[in-house]
Amino acid sequence: MIRYLRGTNPSLLRGVALLRLDFNTEDDWRMRTEFPTIKLLLNVASKVVIISHHGRPKGVEKALSLKKKAKMLAKLMRQKVIVIPGSDFRKIKKIIEKSPMGSLFLLENLRFNAGEEKNDRAFAKKLASLADFYVNDAFAVSHRADASVAAITRFLPSYAGLELEREIDFLSRVMKKPKRPLVFVVGGAKAADKLDAIHYFYKKADWFLLGGGLANTILTLRGVDIKASVRDTDKKDVRELAYFSRASRVLSPTDFVWHGKAIWDIGPKTAAAYAKKIASAKTILWSGPLGLIEKPRYAHGSVAIAKAIAKNRRALSVTGGGETVMFLKKYRLDKAFSFISTGGGAMIDFLAGKKLPGIEALK
Repeated sequence: MIRYLRGTNPSLLRGVALLRLDFNTEDDWRMRTEFPTIKLLLNVASKVVIISHHGRPKGVEKALSLKKKAKMLAKLMRQKVIVIPGSDFRKIKKIIEKSPMGSLFLLENLRFNAGEEKNDRAFAKKLASLADFYVNDAFAVSHRADASVAAITRFLPSYAGLELEREIDFLSRVMKKPKRPLVFVVGGAKAADKLDAIHYFYKKADWFLLGGGLANTILTLRGVDIKASVRDTDKKDVRELAYFSRASRVLSPTDFVWHGKAIWDIGPKTAAAYAKKIASAKTILWSGPLGLIEKPRYAHGSVAIAKAIAKNRRALSVTGGGETVMFLKKYRLDKAFSFISTGGGAMIDFLAGKKLPGIEALK
């Protein structure tokens, strides 16, 4: 059983809290979702030590330091955030011990340490030495077996934070009892990333609306010449998608926006056809953009789909992932969704029925 922070006796949370968050976005949207957990811990714990990562550094990279994140957090919370650089855990522990009650700390980028992504027990033990209990509120990274997400729970009493609990509860309901018709909009560049979710929802979804690399792969299987467009070339993946391509409820684009010899967006006829299916849905899942949304000229298809989802106020609509969320915020369409997951890969893995290392570790 997972121990949730909500409902836990405050007497068990009076020591130093080690809080795993995910600040791996350019703006503060993920940070804001984690405010309730930070505030709760500041009210009950003696001190709070936040740990996070940013980017994929090779060793220590100044450009990927969390100092900017500390300033952002301090400004939003109107509270001083003490950044502790380096990885000398004896010194770090002394700094924490000498600080006044109610102090809020942020350690430097976890991925500056090789042991983080290796799920190294020794590194996890050093992190654990800083605190009396651990809280995971970083759903977006809980699909990775990293030391600060998985191995850490072997050394400290561990809890799920408020945002992580919300993610588990909401996505579990979508998985187990989705209202029909269920429409699954699947985009993004890599078809392979979505295969497990497609398998899980194959019998549950009434319609699959495709874009991006997955659509291009299906189009190829259906005999359409996509020229130099991005597609999945892995033979195993293509074999798995062959049966999927034959299903009549799997809709692929009928017109396209080209850039040279490559498809960079779905066309207006496709967007209109997809919008009709979305209008009748009671549950809508969206994972991945349908075009190259970084360039406004090739974002029209994704904007059209987002607006169609926004119009259907009867449906339960779910999306997630940094790229998609930033896109929705840019066009002020994020608030039209019933639920926005903080995770992209984590959301897809969860919806595919996979066991996420960070969640399993809490058990």
